[in-house]
Amino acid sequence: MDEEYDVVVLGTGLKECILSGLLSVDGLKVLHMDRNDYYGGESTSLNLIQLWKKFRGSDKPPAHLGSSRDYNVDMIPKFIMANGALVRVLIHTDVTKYLYFKAVDGSFVYNKGKVHKVPATDMEALKSPLMGIFEKRRARKFFIYVQDYNENDPKTHEGMDLTRVTTRELIAKYGLDDNTVDFIGHALALHRDDRYLNEPALETVKKMKLYAESLARFQGGSPYIYPLYGLGELPQAFARLSAVYGGTYMLNKPECKVEFDEEGKVCGVTSEGETAKCKKVVCDPSYLPNKVRKVGKVARAICIMSHPIPNTNDSHSVQVILPQKQLGRRSDMYLFCCSYSHNVAPKGKFIAFVSTEAETDQPEIELKPGLDLLGPVDEIFFDVYDRYEPVNEPSLDNCFISTSYDATTHFESTVIDVLNMYSMITGKVLDLNVDLSAASAAEE
Repeated sequence: MDEEYDVVVLGTGLKECILSGLLSVDGLKVLHMDRNDYYGGESTSLNLIQLWKKFRGSDKPPAHLGSSRDYNVDMIPKFIMANGALVRVLIHTDVTKYLYFKAVDGSFVYNKGKVHKVPATDMEALKSPLMGIFEKRRARKFFIYVQDYNENDPKTHEGMDLTRVTTRELIAKYGLDDNTVDFIGHALALHRDDRYLNEPALETVKKMKLYAESLARFQGGSPYIYPLYGLGELPQAFARLSAVYGGTYMLNKPECKVEFDEEGKVCGVTSEGETAKCKKVVCDPSYLPNKVRKVGKVARAICIMSHPIPNTNDSHSVQVILPQKQLGRRSDMYLFCCSYSHNVAPKGKFIAFVSTEAETDQPEIELKPGLDLLGPVDEIFFDVYDRYEPVNEPSLDNCFISTSYDATTHFESTVIDVLNMYSMITGKVLDLNVDLSAASAAEE
């Protein structure tokens, strides 16, 4: 280990693994270490016995739940947008050859006490029970505008410059009511709060287009895909990729102390008495606790069930978004469900997550609106974890620290952090123009 590296990466969470892969592919010499004896850090995937140890302090889960090794319960479960930036990053690194994806069955939104399929096209808008007959027509016109919009063709802009017109102004032009705006903003464009209404509309239109294009890609009921056996496959796939490019992975390395020179710049990482010299360190917040600050916390419930989420067309994998306004909250709530169809549980079993940015210290009460939608559960675990973000100046200390994972059940915010970090580390923007068909192994 007493060698010199361009970059030492600490922690094998999803973000760290993706960055390690990108930097290895760029030809940098990368050493990747983790204090744990398993991959994934906070975003690891647990079997049933590991789940019981973590939340119940025992290693004897009840026999009726089936074999422990048939469970792959992701601690930070997030669906992947089929045409989104993460898929492009995965294809860019060619890690897709180690992964098999499968389309996710359903994408739903909670509105006025009920769960509805998210309408993503003009035709779906006309059929959706979310809106009355006149609102449907207005929504259809708006959807057609978004579908036809092309940034480079002014003829499709209808006289509006979306880099200046706010989302609120664009929506007002089509006369959409608050109820419609709520599901468009939160379930289609995947905004996490309502700030987007006062920001330029271009970003929201692009996000709606991404949703619709991703939905069309696999002809399924949702725009999302998910790896067979869950997200735990991703860090391991990146470890294999890194090895191909001469990177080194080391698990079970205690301490991992980051060393600094007299100018406060990183100069190496020490573990078990050996120091790996390096110019830069990439890590999750737990490795440099004095360079991050707490910015919030996530409350979540993990449930094992014997049925799909009710009112989701028997979807074996599904996301339901509960917009904050529907619950009188300041942040959205998310339901995530996956099952034996993605090989994350034994036949007949479903894993459901309810997550949200915690606004109280009582997750059991706070998560109730989401839990009430699940129907009977066999087992339930509650968990709250703190969210951190870096406060250091990477140009001064060469430490690049990821932000903790948020409550969302899709990857859009995670991948933005990865791409920003990549640009800070390398000084360049990652080219995401790739052949998307390279990630179609999922199709049945």
